[in-house]
Amino acid sequence: MHNGATTSSVKLPHPALPDADWVDSFTITSPQTGITPDIAARKIMESRPGWVVRLMQLRDMVVRPFGLKSGVTNPQNADVIGIFPVIARAKNSIILGLDDRHLDFRLIIEIEETANNQTKIQAITAVKRHNMFGRAYLAMITPFHNRIVPAMLNAAYRT
Repeated sequence: MHNGATTSSVKLPHPALPDADWVDSFTITSPQTGITPDIAARKIMESRPGWVVRLMQLRDMVVRPFGLKSGVTNPQNADVIGIFPVIARAKNSIILGLDDRHLDFRLIIEIEETANNQTKIQAITAVKRHNMFGRAYLAMITPFHNRIVPAMLNAAYRT
């Protein structure tokens, strides 16, 4: 049994998006070992609770008239996890993300094996806002984001 996802500290600049001006992080510990960054990212992206799926559908409908991206919708031969393209992989991390007119977004999943045969999984969100719309958009979605990310971590690693 694990504890639920909690906020964790992360500082800017972050190497995944060096010019980011906003960042947050949530961490959960899994009793499983052998979790790779790819496995963690796939499990998290595939564990969206129904209310998160509906909320994201609503978001996509609302932002469509503004021409904002809503993830990869036709990932033929693309390196995609969930709806986000993979930007980079390392031994203990994977970076997903999109660049858009209003902001650039990165989701960084970092894993760390702990001394007691568990895996710490950290989900870091880094954002570079490009304009007033990007700042307003991020301010508007942050309360939802602060519930969605822990919910997805909890759904992925509930034991």
